[in-house]
Amino acid sequence: MDLQRVEFSDYSDIKKIYHEAFPLKERSPFLLLKIKYLHGKADFWKIIDDGELVGFAYIMTHNDLAYIFLFAIAARFRGGHHGTHAIKLILEKYKGKRVYLALEDWTEECHNKEQRVKRHDFYKFCGFHDLPYKLQEDLITYSIMGNGKKIEPWEHKTLTDAFLGFPLKYFIEMKIKKRHKF
Repeated sequence: MDLQRVEFSDYSDIKKIYHEAFPLKERSPFLLLKIKYLHGKADFWKIIDDGELVGFAYIMTHNDLAYIFLFAIAARFRGGHHGTHAIKLILEKYKGKRVYLALEDWTEECHNKEQRVKRHDFYKFCGFHDLPYKLQEDLITYSIMGNGKKIEPWEHKTLTDAFLGFPLKYFIEMKIKKRHKF
């Protein structure tokens, strides 16, 4: 398995996995993701196994932070350890950085609670631990997990502001706040 930079010819296949893996309310405009990647504001990796595209990762970086903004394995490859191997490759690629991600809160009552718990357990298995924060993006609240040292809310704000740039940083808010119960 290997991480390779996404190329123009990959966008259509990546977009299919993106639409398959993320509900509409959790999707950023794909064009925005492409533009920010092309301007060096994020890393966009395709996950390849035996020459076949099995998934992708979209990672924002700033200083010693690496925020896994999007990570998806194509449905037909899920459950076959592709995700675990891909996360290990990502952690190796960003060794020395504080890597973190946001995921749907597994402690909330919801229609897909079992799926959320499994996702949380998957990231725990991959070496992530719960951080005492939640991330607010528009109307959606996520829990935060990380692989290393503490991440302060202001650091996430600095990372997202650098990613979004002017003027978007004033219109799109991704804010980390302290959890009430932790």
